[in-house]
Amino acid sequence: MQARATSRVTGTDADGREHTVHVTGAGARRRLECESCDWNRAAQFLPWLKAEEHLAEAHAAATGTPPADPAPGSPSGT
Repeated sequence: MQARATSRVTGTDADGREHTVHVTGAGARRRLECESCDWNRAAQFLPWLKAEEHLAEAHAAATGTPPADPAPGSPSGT
């Protein structure tokens, strides 16, 4: 029997409330479940990205993943 992996993605909305999406399963059989709104779905590819998208779209919750900084010495685009 294969072990069932569990992880979570959390985000905080503008009011300071924390929202959590649990990622369960392994391989192609992953399941996403939101604690805040009972949203759930199967996710074969990129489950953590899909969890972050749900938090951003449904709850306006930032996951705390910092935006990529340009490498030192590279043009900043300004």
